[in-house]
Amino acid sequence: MRQLLTALFMLCTAVTQAQLAEQTLERRIDSLLAQMTLEEKLGQLNQLAGDLSNFKRVAGILPHQYELIRQGKVGSMLMVYGAELTRKAQEMALQSRLKIPLLFGFDVIHGFRTTFPIPLAESCSWDLALIERSARIAATEAAAAGLHWTFAPMVDIARDPRWGRIIEGAGEDPYLASLIAAARVRGFQGETLSAPNTILACAKHFAAYGAAEGGRDYNTVDISERTLREIYLPPFKAAVDAGVETIMASFNEIAGIPSSINSMLMTDILRREWNFKGFVVSDWESINEVHVHGAAKTTEEAALLALRAGVDMDMEGELYVNLANAVRAGKISEQTLNAAVRRVLRAKFKLGLFDDPFRYCDVEREKATLLNPDHREAAREMARKSIVLLKNDQDLLPLRKDLKTIAVVGGLATAARDMLGEWEMVGRAEDVITPLDGVKKKVSNTTRVLYAKGCEVSRSRQAMSKAGFAEAVRIAKQADVVIAVVGESADMTGEAHSRASIDLPGVQEDLLKELHKTGKPLVVVVTSGRPLALVWAAENATAIVQAWHLGVEAGNAIADILFGDENPSAKLTISVPRSVGQIPIYYNHKNTGRPINPQNPADRYKSRYIDIENSPLYPFGYGLSYSKFEYRDLRVSQKEFRATDTVRISVEVINTSTRDGEEVVQLYVRDDYASITRPVKELKGFQKVYIKAGERKTVEFKLSAKDLMFLGRDFKPVLEAGSFSVFVGSNSRDTLQEKIELLP
Repeated sequence: MRQLLTALFMLCTAVTQAQLAEQTLERRIDSLLAQMTLEEKLGQLNQLAGDLSNFKRVAGILPHQYELIRQGKVGSMLMVYGAELTRKAQEMALQSRLKIPLLFGFDVIHGFRTTFPIPLAESCSWDLALIERSARIAATEAAAAGLHWTFAPMVDIARDPRWGRIIEGAGEDPYLASLIAAARVRGFQGETLSAPNTILACAKHFAAYGAAEGGRDYNTVDISERTLREIYLPPFKAAVDAGVETIMASFNEIAGIPSSINSMLMTDILRREWNFKGFVVSDWESINEVHVHGAAKTTEEAALLALRAGVDMDMEGELYVNLANAVRAGKISEQTLNAAVRRVLRAKFKLGLFDDPFRYCDVEREKATLLNPDHREAAREMARKSIVLLKNDQDLLPLRKDLKTIAVVGGLATAARDMLGEWEMVGRAEDVITPLDGVKKKVSNTTRVLYAKGCEVSRSRQAMSKAGFAEAVRIAKQADVVIAVVGESADMTGEAHSRASIDLPGVQEDLLKELHKTGKPLVVVVTSGRPLALVWAAENATAIVQAWHLGVEAGNAIADILFGDENPSAKLTISVPRSVGQIPIYYNHKNTGRPINPQNPADRYKSRYIDIENSPLYPFGYGLSYSKFEYRDLRVSQKEFRATDTVRISVEVINTSTRDGEEVVQLYVRDDYASITRPVKELKGFQKVYIKAGERKTVEFKLSAKDLMFLGRDFKPVLEAGSFSVFVGSNSRDTLQEKIELLP
């Protein structure tokens, strides 16, 4: 009893201290707001980009921007980094009348100087702890370089591989993407923003940017409110629940309203429904683009609409800073303006910038932190865990390190810059271990490693040349095995890099066909930023490794997998189409009134194609291992249950191979009959388990009523009695199945 009372006392004390700290913070903000002129308030909502001429190598600030900072007309800067430069800018901010420090933001998307795998690749690890560590290291390096804020995580659901920005997210499933969103927020922000190695996170792009029509960046989004709330909003809600401090509005419109002026999103949902307390920033000039959308007659009108809707900071548009006369004329209330300024100031106070504006500006700390050996090793581990083994006929992999001759073919095998992926920002090609480097370092001293480019991988005319095929075939004929590194260059992915085709670019598939004709075992390593249609390779290559763009340690990680120092355990978080014509394709689709009949796939009057299967080439959750896992004996603790019960679901997983390995055991549920049609399957849980050779493990999940709820016709969560199908397996396609019944 004494221990209980002590614990309760400590809890009450902690709550009281937190409340006092919050009250003190708000009083400090009140005091500062009372001193600010209208122009100074608007200045806090103005974010400018620095000198962009060579910012990835040398950041800079333009001369006229220093003067604006000194006048208190800039609240934040982006694309400005480095302990020395940010100190110089902060010193100028302290010359302003009220000495309000600047907030420095940057696109720290997958690492800073130590470049980690692209986020889509990281999601395939299904390892939340590693993903959180990746974000923590990125924050540590960014903070050491003078930064306070990252424009990450991107939490957009993506069902269309044509969309270039698919690289930044966690794939197609809202449940998994929500867990990853929360992990990345925790990684960036830590337990407290007062710590020197934490930065503000920013969940983007709010909302449904990944649903752009045709997979074309910046394009219109036209989806139902149900799809918005069930598919695209959950990762944002998870980020808010994890304490994310900022949200970025998206470029797109939804139902005819550009997101930057969408008060339903920014105010009704974000602040009223979810109780978000942080601030919202526009995307790059997205408020200006409201005028281009045709939703505002002038850019001033666009700015007023955005500020009223709840967008607090204008990124690079320089519209808010010119609204003083509009405020004086009563076109927008100063109360609305004050609320936005308060939210921005609160973030600066939380970061400790008013107490020490230079706490992030330590040159020696910067030198010691960036690209240090521990960070490189963490990047290598993350990369290893992100590589998905798609095919391994005849157990070709892992390769022996003492093979006599290995042929490595493909322009991407030596493409250091492309291994970094898009959004590499300050990552540098000279830091990268290429796939060819990795192979050479891994094999024995007696192994010959031959290399031929074969063909270019770029958007240039040279990419169509087959002049290098002969040399590639020549070395392939000499080899015991051929490793062909194919895929996309980094500049084919990311923002503004949507593709109408998702085939291998250029003549790379033709190169694979020529290599295949040699009769030598063919390992295809795919380094890309999106899933590609690999039908020919799936039918003809001996092994396929989906390696993505893996960052600075790409080559070492790929070699670790190819030669067996790492047993692959990654699983796809995005369905791989057979053809671009199947897009959008995703596992959690609806059944329709005429679903295809697996026993009679040629049945004419069903929802199907006449020239291709409905199914993806590789389904969501798919990924092989060098171990072999067998699933048996799926059990449920009770076939019938009530809303207050918890159903335990167990399955036996046996490692039938001679190699220890990890397996991602996945739980899916289907509501068989409901007042609103439900998906054929929905991911509801997973466990990544390590199973020794010959060992069997019982993996258990718990299913509660909350897991079976969905949004009713009024978009409120409802639970309906009836039958549910439970699936457990190694991916969304290959599962065991049981039935359970929720009683009224």
